[in-house]
Amino acid sequence: METYSEKIKLIAQVCHEANRAWCAAHGDLSQADWHSAEYWQKEAAYKGIEFRINNPHSHHSVQHEAWLAVKQNDGWVYGEIKDPVAKTHPSIVPYEELPEFEKKKDALFCAIVDALK
Repeated sequence: METYSEKIKLIAQVCHEANRAWCAAHGDLSQADWHSAEYWQKEAAYKGIEFRINNPHSHHSVQHEAWLAVKQNDGWVYGEIKDPVAKTHPSIVPYEELPEFEKKKDALFCAIVDALK
């Protein structure tokens, strides 16, 4: 288990809640609030933030590819339903194959990290 700075933890919470709001605005009410989020969700946010801070000018597609590599390294595979037990996720595809809704989530994540870092 890595240790993250308080700043990264705060940015992660903001990113998570913005993502949750974006999903809810589009009918996806499955996202838990930050304090109820699973360990793996928080870790993914922390790693994504570190990647963005270290690669501030990378395109959103590069951010997605970094997320994809972490997920696959952790044993996740493509699946139509996001299932943390089976480790399946519908976004485990190349960036170009993501629906516009998902691409905008990547853009939102990057914008928040850029603004708060």
